[in-house]
Amino acid sequence: MKICFIMYQGNMYSGGQGVYLHYMTRELARLGHEVHVISGRPYPRLDDAVVHHRLHTYSFWAFLNGRDEHAYDHAHNPAEFFHPWNFYEFASTRASLASLFFTFSVRAYRRLAEIEAESGPFDLVHDNQTLGYGILAMKQLMGKRVVASLHHPLAIDKANNLREARNIVSRVQKEIWFPWRMQSYVANRIDMVLTGSRNSAESVSRSMDIPLGHIRQTPYGVDHEVMRPLPDVAREPGTILFVGDSEDRNKGARFLIEACAKLQHEIDFRLLFKDKKEKDMKVVPPLVWKHGLKRFVEYIPRLPAAADLVRLYNSAQVLVSPSLYEGFGLPAAEAMACGTAVVATTAGAFPEFIDDGRTGILVPPGDPDALAEAIKSLLLDPERCRQMGSAASEHIRANFTWERTARETLALYDEVLRREVAASPA
Repeated sequence: MKICFIMYQGNMYSGGQGVYLHYMTRELARLGHEVHVISGRPYPRLDDAVVHHRLHTYSFWAFLNGRDEHAYDHAHNPAEFFHPWNFYEFASTRASLASLFFTFSVRAYRRLAEIEAESGPFDLVHDNQTLGYGILAMKQLMGKRVVASLHHPLAIDKANNLREARNIVSRVQKEIWFPWRMQSYVANRIDMVLTGSRNSAESVSRSMDIPLGHIRQTPYGVDHEVMRPLPDVAREPGTILFVGDSEDRNKGARFLIEACAKLQHEIDFRLLFKDKKEKDMKVVPPLVWKHGLKRFVEYIPRLPAAADLVRLYNSAQVLVSPSLYEGFGLPAAEAMACGTAVVATTAGAFPEFIDDGRTGILVPPGDPDALAEAIKSLLLDPERCRQMGSAASEHIRANFTWERTARETLALYDEVLRREVAASPA
């Protein structure tokens, strides 16, 4: 099968979408399929067997990411920014995520046509949460079979951001930023929507007016070859680890800070934030200062290799995922695969792979008191942490692998393609 993935932007370090793309394309290529990727900047890291078509865009965010790669400004004529379409893309994407999806998807539509003219047609297009009108054009104008992964509905991001808006200007900015109807309109008109959990499917259906029958679930995986217990790495007593984007209100970092504020006079601990550099973080450092936690907190920016993250997971006594919503929850699953005890919330997909009390502890989302109690109970009981981590590692490594995700996704591809055969005239 010849498959083309569409990814508006993202790499292994910019969230679950980049992780999903990396492992899904790798596993599909290992299973013998021809896999291509059309992506914008920051460009994903892909397996050597995957054909990568790097799409140059003029979005504001590609411009910022491009500065880090020392290529954006120098490889192109600055006058190109004043082409009407390029200028519209640059100006509008500063204020609107919907415009980013729209303009990228139109460029991807044109690039897909060029690739097919050069090397022949694709059997199927797999969009990775863009759902711009260019994706719909691939189906309606080019006749492609199109599926799309929706890792989580942006309506939930929007609601959580609006809750924290402090004034009318902030509310208006957030209303403009998030897509209104485009993604829902496109999702209902392509062949199938894929999600990583039952909870995510229900949330997508409810918030985007997509029938549940149009959605399929393929639980995500963990790289079990890398994410594993390391016998030579000792657990550091009292170490609490957070891995993720603390700027994302869905991740609930502020509730972890509030929980630790309650614990600081009861037990000794060290709180590690695996995120960005402290100077680049806007949410966590002010809260740390506010609650007098500076001496307890350490910031760990991007690690040079996956092996370093594995050692970090293995050295922590507890990983905490205090999310308000999760489409799947990769950091929690990775930590579990490494044998680390986990505290997470009942939000999103966590209950689908965490057995409360056996492979982790689940608490209500947005409840710092319950979070503090769960963290304290584990930090004071290293043997329970060890037993819980061992059970969690066995469970994740046996049931949540990327090869399994790829095989289940291939079965859904076949379902979509069989519809085409059934619809063809005899």
